[in-house]
Amino acid sequence: MEIILLEDVKSLGKKGELVKVSEGYARNFLLKKNLGVEATAKSKNDLKLQKQHEEKVAQEKLEAAKAFAEELKEKSITVSIKTGSGGRSFGSVSTKELVAAAKEQLGYELDKKKIVLAQPIKSPGIFDMPIKLHPKVTGSLKVIVKSA
Repeated sequence: MEIILLEDVKSLGKKGELVKVSEGYARNFLLKKNLGVEATAKSKNDLKLQKQHEEKVAQEKLEAAKAFAEELKEKSITVSIKTGSGGRSFGSVSTKELVAAAKEQLGYELDKKKIVLAQPIKSPGIFDMPIKLHPKVTGSLKVIVKSA
């Protein structure tokens, strides 16, 4: 019997997959617990349309992320850091401060977990801040750090 899974089932398959199982397993477990539906012509067509829609949405998200990355290339934010005598800094610029500055200066809502800094910013200067916008797209924002 062919079943379309509605949820992930351990050792059987993931949501949306078409799997072949015995009739007893299908009737007594999968269908009873609403983990799957019988694969009729209508349900197969619905699954196909749903997958097409998901691919379209994923493509739109990818395009939006690419457009946002292009927009970020031209922008910059300014952050200040406390420095003592000799230009030594006290601490570093955190991702939380960078996100707050981006929201205040540019109006962008960024996620601090998506910011990828190779090393902490501990000195005044100009830095590129890579941001993971999508699994396939990484944008870059210029950060100008001034001493206070």
